[in-house]
Amino acid sequence: MSEQSPPQTGKSPLPRLYMTLGLAAIGVAISAWLYLSNGAATATECAVQPAQAAIIEGAAKGELAALNGTGEGRGYASLVFKDAAGKPMSIADFKGRALLVNFWASWCIPCRQEMPALDALAAKYNSDKFMVLPINLDIGDGGLDKARKFLADGKFANLPLYADNSFAAFERLKTEAVSVGLPTSLVLDANGCELAVLQGPAEWNTPDGEAVIKTLVEMKG
Repeated sequence: MSEQSPPQTGKSPLPRLYMTLGLAAIGVAISAWLYLSNGAATATECAVQPAQAAIIEGAAKGELAALNGTGEGRGYASLVFKDAAGKPMSIADFKGRALLVNFWASWCIPCRQEMPALDALAAKYNSDKFMVLPINLDIGDGGLDKARKFLADGKFANLPLYADNSFAAFERLKTEAVSVGLPTSLVLDANGCELAVLQGPAEWNTPDGEAVIKTLVEMKG
C-alpha cells in the first residue's frame, strides 16, 4: 500500500503577502495624492531649464557666489500664503513677473540682516517684469502681527507683507531637499518655475546682486 502525503492543514502565505503588498501600494498612492494635492513642488510642473539655470548661475559672482542654478523642473505656481489682510494667495497670482522669493522670519537674525538689502533692491527693480516677493514664516496666530511690526519698525516700504504662519510653504522646500533653513531665496521665472536657489543671506543690494536680477529680467525679455 502506497504512502500518502499528509493533508495540508495550513494556508499558503502568498495570498496574505500579496494583500499586504497591495495595501501598502494603495497607501503610498494615497499619500502621494495628498502630498501633490497640497501644491507640492514637483519635477513635472515645469520644463527642465538647464541652460537658463546656467545663465543665472554664471551671473552669480562675488556676494552672490552661493546662488546655485537649478532649473530641474520644480514649479511653485501653487505655493500658497496670505497677504497682509489674510487673503489667500499663491505664486500664480504673480504670473508674468520673474520673482526673487525670499523666505524669512522675524526671529531669524540672518533674515533680519538681509532685509535692508532686499528692500533697496526692490526699490530699484520692482516692476511689471520683476518683483522681490518676501514670505514671512513666523508661525502661530500672532505671526502676522510680528512680521508686520518688524517691517514697520524697519521702514521697509518696498517689501509687502506676505506670510504663511502654518510654515507649510517652507515644509515643501524641505521635502524637496531644496533648503533646510532660513533665509532661503528662490529665483523663479515668469511662470513660477525655479531657476536658482540661495540658502542663507546675501548682499543683494550690490553690483553682484544687481547683475543676477538684470540677467533674470533680460532672460524674461
